[in-house]
Amino acid sequence: MVKVTYITPDGTPHVVDVPAGRSVMEGATANGIDGIVAECGGFLSCATCHTYVHPDWLEKTGKADADEVDMLEFAEGLQDNSRLSCQIELTAELDGLIVNIPKEQG
Repeated sequence: MVKVTYITPDGTPHVVDVPAGRSVMEGATANGIDGIVAECGGFLSCATCHTYVHPDWLEKTGKADADEVDMLEFAEGLQDNSRLSCQIELTAELDGLIVNIPKEQG
């Protein structure tokens, strides 16, 4: 299991355990985290799973590929640390990951 902290727009942290191999989005939806809408179910065809990766985790989560960058253009409140949570696969290296949910989405 990989521990992920989802911080909602009001600042409330929700710490959940997610099986390795799942995405950050799947962890949120499986655990009822508000603000990760995931309308497309993780198929990279919407931007309703937009998150901000905590700066300490940016290098470990990697950069968005071209398709994700294109889709992020539809997200409100885009920042340098914006990622679609459906595109971040959880591994043991990401144990302790922290992501914030944008208020525009939450």
